[in-house]
Amino acid sequence: MRKSRIVLLFCIVGIVGGSLFLWNNDFFFAKKAPTEELAAVDELYTLISQQSVYDTASNVLVEGALRGMASAIKDPYSTYYSEQEAAIHRQSLASERVGIGVELAETHGKFVIISPVKDSPAEKAGVRPLDEIVQIDDERLDGKTMGDVMRLMQGKIGEKVTLVLYRPQAERHIKLTIERAALKNETVEAAIIERADESFGYLSLSMFGEKTADEWKNAVAEVAQKDVEGWIIDVRDNPGGYLHSVAEIISTLENRERIFAYMQNNAGALEPLTTKPEQIEALTKPIVILQNEGSASASEVFSAAMQAWERATIIGNTSFGKGTVQKSWELQNGGEVKLSTNKWLTPTKEWIHGKGILPDIEVKQHPLFTLEMMPLVGTFKQGDFSEEIAYVQNVLNELGYSVGRTDGFFDEETAQVVKQFRKQHDLVKGEELDESFFTALQEEALTYKEKPEHDLQLEMALSFLLHELESRQ
Repeated sequence: MRKSRIVLLFCIVGIVGGSLFLWNNDFFFAKKAPTEELAAVDELYTLISQQSVYDTASNVLVEGALRGMASAIKDPYSTYYSEQEAAIHRQSLASERVGIGVELAETHGKFVIISPVKDSPAEKAGVRPLDEIVQIDDERLDGKTMGDVMRLMQGKIGEKVTLVLYRPQAERHIKLTIERAALKNETVEAAIIERADESFGYLSLSMFGEKTADEWKNAVAEVAQKDVEGWIIDVRDNPGGYLHSVAEIISTLENRERIFAYMQNNAGALEPLTTKPEQIEALTKPIVILQNEGSASASEVFSAAMQAWERATIIGNTSFGKGTVQKSWELQNGGEVKLSTNKWLTPTKEWIHGKGILPDIEVKQHPLFTLEMMPLVGTFKQGDFSEEIAYVQNVLNELGYSVGRTDGFFDEETAQVVKQFRKQHDLVKGEELDESFFTALQEEALTYKEKPEHDLQLEMALSFLLHELESRQ
């Protein structure tokens, strides 16, 4: 079952750009820059090469110019990649990559995490949507490019990277050390959920990758053997991916050709995108889609179409709101440029950029699911004051232990609850917060969130499906 978590360039490390993505290897310009303007670029290159006191390699100057042109667009999803960065970027939607697993976007010079990849080292370490990366190891990110960030994030399996994050919700900085790992791009998770003597299929889509449609079809066939009475499609924290994957999946839900989105180019011309009738019989049952603020781009294309067709009910929170599509071109220097070339519109021709998709039924998640998984170190006793103590107080409260305060002051009441917790978990007697206490607390919190009945949005989806069954009898 989907684990809780507290999106667009994908870090491999991961950085998946943004992520409604179309590959385009044709290198063709309908309009070329005026010769006189390009002459100024040549002039500056010559001046720097011949007159600057700093000896800068020619390829570095050229890459600086390319980055400058891409950043001049002022679009966080339009990016230049060097040859090394391009190789990393091409891995991002492949079957396996190495990194910590976060979806990252650059906005006004800030590097903001859209969401951690499901079950990734980043998610397990406590990275949350909207965290801003301000430092990687010893390097501050002020003035850095996305390419710089990619280089700093990459490494080998087993190597560690330390991130300093600014968390706007808490108005503070946190520091996390995360070990890089091989990240499998198994993008579909399937399960059967039993409730009130009924069976429901659960399909979680973590992203729309190269093989997601194939995984989807296999998962549906496996779950459908149980003869389920409805489906829950979970796209929470799904940052997007390939448009063709969305098209293939949504085609399995229709028995006729239908428009599932429109593409709008820079001249304003609209092109309808249609399904291919490939309906899977098992998917004709009632469908609920779970989404949240981390559901972006390609996952929004999917949800918007299903909502417009009245084919599914959306439960959760308003989605991220990314309405642009990127294409990628290979450059002569081995690099790559990714540009936002189109807007995508819903079947009703609405542009959701910056607005997101509203759920049909809004359900806030249980606070423990969005509470940061904070790394806890040190020893604390009564009379101390710290953010670690505040975190412990909040987690204890959400787990059902009654702590009167959550401001981080270790008072007598907190000490008594800590003593109770230590006793229940067979820890060494005492009232202190130490490593053994932190480990037990994190394990209990994770166990709590792994139980489907504690996922409030999932519970609402199940209740809705049961109500639909009753109304049809």
